Amino acid sequence: MRVLVLALQLALAQSRVYDFQVDGGALPDDSALATALKNGAAMNASLAALKPGDELHIPNKTFHLMGGVVVEGLDSVVIRIDGTLKLNDDMSAWPRYPTSKRPDQVIDCFYLHKSVNLTITSSGVGTLDGTGATWWGIPGIGYLERQENRPKLLVLDGSKGVLVENLRLINSPYWTFWAKGSDGLEVRYVTIDARRTSGDSHSTIDLTAFNTDGFDVAGTNVWIHDCTVWNQDDCVCVKGTSSNMLFERIHASGVGLTIGSIGHNVVRNITFRNMTMHNTYKGIYMKFNGGADTSPGIMEDVLYEDIVMESPEQWPIWIGPAQQSDSLDLCAAHPCSICWPEDPFATCDSPALGTFHNVTLRRVTINSPKYSPGVLQAPATSPATNITFDSVVVNDPPSGWQKIHQKEYYRCENFDGVATGDTTPVPPCFKDLTHAALRRERAAAL
Repeated sequence: MRVLVLALQLALAQSRVYDFQVDGGALPDDSALATALKNGAAMNASLAALKPGDELHIPNKTFHLMGGVVVEGLDSVVIRIDGTLKLNDDMSAWPRYPTSKRPDQVIDCFYLHKSVNLTITSSGVGTLDGTGATWWGIPGIGYLERQENRPKLLVLDGSKGVLVENLRLINSPYWTFWAKGSDGLEVRYVTIDARRTSGDSHSTIDLTAFNTDGFDVAGTNVWIHDCTVWNQDDCVCVKGTSSNMLFERIHASGVGLTIGSIGHNVVRNITFRNMTMHNTYKGIYMKFNGGADTSPGIMEDVLYEDIVMESPEQWPIWIGPAQQSDSLDLCAAHPCSICWPEDPFATCDSPALGTFHNVTLRRVTINSPKYSPGVLQAPATSPATNITFDSVVVNDPPSGWQKIHQKEYYRCENFDGVATGDTTPVPPCFKDLTHAALRRERAAAL
């Protein structure tokens, strides 16, 4: 034991604070391309030089830098961002590498591989600015030009025991925060913002900042809490094979609190709770993609609890196929068209082998929705089982809402569900065990 203590004391004595400007040679407050390239190289060199116990300090200044910051195996270090790291917007100079799909695949802004016991923090609130508007391009046209060949802002790949806190992640060109293969991730006091306009809604123009996901995570033992997300795609999204995740006390507005899209993966033991969603586009969103047509996928043991949505702009609740296109035809159904149901020729199909099981929505309040409550759609080959809506309440629905987008309050296919508590309206394919139904039953028996 004494040997271990001495080793730890020696390691701490040798640890250091590495200043990005003084020690790394970075230049602040200069947006020239040459400076961005120099600062990008300085960031790569600074991170690579860190040893266990070290801290990299970015002082409270603005540093313009080129993306393609890639580091392997950070161990027991702190990255303290007290200023702003602003990514250069010269797409022609962005570092790239060939892949089987693209000969010019861009490298992500920050890619940290196999980090252990890493802390990314700030003494106040640090900022990563991805200057995304350049990558988004002209609304609609920009996507047709670049599609998804855009850099993610911050990627943690195969990390273990990571804490991310006290940051602003803004204007990501593509996904904002992608933690894949994580074990033991905590994120707190982080703000994500990606928008084209200053409007308090997700307009058609804003939504053309496609794929600006908020927190995307895959792995196990993940806790994200006390954060804010305003973006134009999934706000919080569980991907891949994942388990044991808790998301709580998050203000989110975008394309939902999401699980998916999932193909052949298994996702279980996921909880979203104590969330507020102001003018969100979608709300609760669970989705299978076309991969579940050929291999089984499952989402089970999922809880959405104490969720409040104010004026959701599209579907407050969607449990079913992914509503997306994976091609230049934006109305293509992969597997459900984003043009459905407005376009009478659009289709919305459910993957044959995607199964929802043991899903509970409890104390979900939807105020003044613009659509009817939602879509609950599973295939006959894999019906959804043990689905519970406990006090899922819609207040102040639009006039004539039964006829808005659906013939019923919900589109409800192949769901074995039960409605309890104060749930209103009750999905048409659910068993009604609400307080109102039980009162009616007792009154009829008198």
